[in-house]
Amino acid sequence: MTSGNGKSVIRQVVAIGIGSAIFVALTTVQIPVGFVPNTALQVRASVLAFFAAVFGPAAGFAIGLIGHALGDALFYGSVWWSWVFPDALFGLLVGLFATKYAIEEGGFAVKQIVLFNIVQIIANAFAWILAAPVLDILIYKEPANKVFAQGITAAITNLIIVAILGTLLAFSYSKIKTKSSSLKEEA
Repeated sequence: MTSGNGKSVIRQVVAIGIGSAIFVALTTVQIPVGFVPNTALQVRASVLAFFAAVFGPAAGFAIGLIGHALGDALFYGSVWWSWVFPDALFGLLVGLFATKYAIEEGGFAVKQIVLFNIVQIIANAFAWILAAPVLDILIYKEPANKVFAQGITAAITNLIIVAILGTLLAFSYSKIKTKSSSLKEEA
């Protein structure tokens, strides 16, 4: 049985489990930006982008949702839903283009790297500059100036870490897949 993007459902479920576990484990691995409260450079954003780019939108959405909710609950004692849903949305949006990135096929080259980064920048802007602040205002009645400053900062820090670490993860994995495929062909 396969999902919409040709990946087996079992493989997707395993990816969601592993991706969510890594996302949770990286919840406290962050570098505070200092000038905007409750925002930091978060390594887990790159892991979410990588898994979404490899395994597609369903995996990206689920990892963002499950990983963020569990990370909040375990490390902070409560779930901040207005930031959980934007992570899920980010994973979904990046994952929509998974087949175009050609990571699994070993084709993650300049054209795909550029596409990946254009998509992740747009997805970060949509998730963090629009969705998170609006949800903060609607759900928690937070002041607009505060949440939009947090959202813009989160978008910028996430797009930086994804552009660097997410791209490196995807590129490295793509090259491993290429090497693995050529070894299988030789055998």
